[in-house]
Amino acid sequence: MKPTHTFRGVVMSKPVKQPTPKPAVAPGQAKVRVAREVAGRGGKGVTVVTGLPLGADALEALAKDLKRACGAGGAARDGRIEIQGEHRDRVVAELAKLGYDAKRAGG
Repeated sequence: MKPTHTFRGVVMSKPVKQPTPKPAVAPGQAKVRVAREVAGRGGKGVTVVTGLPLGADALEALAKDLKRACGAGGAARDGRIEIQGEHRDRVVAELAKLGYDAKRAGG
């Protein structure tokens, strides 16, 4: 009989626990920060949005809308949105239209 609990081909003695989802927060109550990062990117800056209380699918959809509004590429990974280039002001304005209390972080 084949073991029921496997992870990437390795048999686990106990089932792997899935992370519990965070409780949903109203858009106005979330601490959304929009910052600029250049570390590890060869000096090229990206705009990073953190603190969004969204699931993976909703985060991807919001990232798509923000990328379209900025006319730039980017990605949604690890619970945050990264948009290529310096677009902090535009992203804060777009998030304010959606009801989020977004603030610029950093310099």
